[in-house]
Amino acid sequence: MTPITDSLSTEVNVPLRDVVGNRELALDVVPETLRPGALDAPVRWAHVSELQDPAPYLLGGELILTAGVNLPERIDRYVRGLRDAGVTALGFGLTPTVHETLPEPLRRACARRGLPLLVVPSRTPFLAVNRAVSVALTEAGQREQRRITAARETLTRAAGGGLGELTSSLAAVLGSWVALVGAGDVLASAHDAPTPLPLQVRELMATVRAGSGIRSATTELAGGFVVVQPVYPQATASHLVVVGRPRRLDGAGRAILAVGAALLGLVGRAGSDAAELGAAATGLLLGRVTPGDAARSLLGSEVVRLVAGAAHRRGPDEVARRPDWLRARLDTPLVEVGAGMRFTAVAGAVSLPVLEDLREHGWLAAVGSPVPAEQLAGSSAEAELLLARARALGRPVVAGSGPPDFDALLDPGASRGFAEKTLEPLAALDEAGDRSLVLTLRTWLAHHGAWEPTAAELGVHRNSVRHRIAQVERALGVDLADPETRMRLWFALRWAAPGP
Repeated sequence: MTPITDSLSTEVNVPLRDVVGNRELALDVVPETLRPGALDAPVRWAHVSELQDPAPYLLGGELILTAGVNLPERIDRYVRGLRDAGVTALGFGLTPTVHETLPEPLRRACARRGLPLLVVPSRTPFLAVNRAVSVALTEAGQREQRRITAARETLTRAAGGGLGELTSSLAAVLGSWVALVGAGDVLASAHDAPTPLPLQVRELMATVRAGSGIRSATTELAGGFVVVQPVYPQATASHLVVVGRPRRLDGAGRAILAVGAALLGLVGRAGSDAAELGAAATGLLLGRVTPGDAARSLLGSEVVRLVAGAAHRRGPDEVARRPDWLRARLDTPLVEVGAGMRFTAVAGAVSLPVLEDLREHGWLAAVGSPVPAEQLAGSSAEAELLLARARALGRPVVAGSGPPDFDALLDPGASRGFAEKTLEPLAALDEAGDRSLVLTLRTWLAHHGAWEPTAAELGVHRNSVRHRIAQVERALGVDLADPETRMRLWFALRWAAPGP
């Protein structure tokens, strides 16, 4: 077994046969220089070089073009250097001013060294070959991106069905067998994954586990190839995904495997959290653990953030509405999906890329300030206010990610007292007649007093918004045209007790 540690490269290439098959170039292949599989070798670029020894300046996978201007006397050494540098093929251009025919020593050397030799006719300029390869690479890149996008959508939908469905979908899109392996057991498998895994595969898994960081390893096995890499976020390899297929993964295949590995890690984490969640909830009810202990057990931190989300634009599809889908994205088991296309979650750290991913799937979310778990209930008003701001801006909002926060300068008790006293008349009217005055004020202020966006978000007519805002002014005895008044009310909403 010869394991090969791979990076997750998505470098685009095209097979040599695609270049040779371009009729506009009229390239002739010297048959005796072709070994089995030579036309399937990848071409990553076409490069013109008249150097006697270009090998030190090459990266591998090139189609080297030369007119033989400085062709060295030791042709065999020249060809061997190109082959050892990983050159895919040599294109020799015929021209009346240099070589009208293909030099026989070059033909023999390429045949001996197994370097494919192409004859470029005088009517085909090297620039045309460069351009053709460039166009082919661009088209290949676009195909790969479409393939990756389609696979990502398929795998994301499958993630809602759990590890078994996700493993089967990954196997289908890669055309391979797949096994998800935990510390010592196969957690899920698909497409006739071998049971037990062969010794060579287990040795490869040990190699990956002994490494560090995000990496993968490949080995040949029984006429095919096996790839092993960690799932995420467990990049230190407590869980591994193993893929076996007849041919090596190309760049798009590796990108798809990376997506699948990430989702397997997140779905696996969400599933394993069920037992921890039950234990933590039981401990809280019986008084054996504090909220801080529960947060540390479930989230790895006593400091938590409240996440509030609402449907964005067309809203999430059926899969993205599922609590397990949100749990996997937010990396927390504490997710509640409520009526009216809303969700609430308690999480540790939530990154902006995660929030952007939610937005792409139809959710717009806001993240409150980090607080001790015991004080989480007081974060409800802030999270709702941030969500109103996020909906007005059309993008996620995270507390503390903007200019320096002045909350640190304030006494929380005095601030809550001010908020309660200021908004008490509105809360009383809402409780008596369900007029939604607090919600309307919050939404209207978030939209900078714009009637149409406020009405659209609340799902009412703009005249209803005008009527409610007039009620707010009368109940509070204020003029909302005054920016100072708006600022004070926004502050009060920030520190208000949890409510609508």
